[in-house]
Amino acid sequence: MLNIYYGDMEDVIYNTSSYFKFNYDPKWFEDPDVVAMVKDVDQSDVLGNGAIDSPVLGVIAPVSLSGGVKTLILIDKVTDKVFNASNCGDNCAAWLLRIGKEKNVTVNLRHLMDFGDANFEVKILNTGEVVHNMEELLSVAGRYV
Repeated sequence: MLNIYYGDMEDVIYNTSSYFKFNYDPKWFEDPDVVAMVKDVDQSDVLGNGAIDSPVLGVIAPVSLSGGVKTLILIDKVTDKVFNASNCGDNCAAWLLRIGKEKNVTVNLRHLMDFGDANFEVKILNTGEVVHNMEELLSVAGRYV
């Protein structure tokens, strides 16, 4: 399940780009889900575990990906840490929900992310409530951001 804590939280990794730079594993880019994240969020193609073809920047290293996709990859691959998902735009929301369906992850948000019109299941750690749509989420999260 995707667990979200809104607002200040201890032991959160806020600078996800730096954390990614020093901790990513090139093997992560062999994972079809990571390849799909990079394609969906950054419109870029993984050429191998050390090269990404960006339509804007040309061939880049994984550390040059957007902050949003790097944060998503960290959330997916390093589940024992809590990352600041406010580094992600709304274009990452569907991926956060998908990761949360596959494994139990906790993220910190400092803004109201739009998770779309479909039903979903997210636990708000500030209150312990499980919400199922944006209306429910806004009524709880709005108190904290």
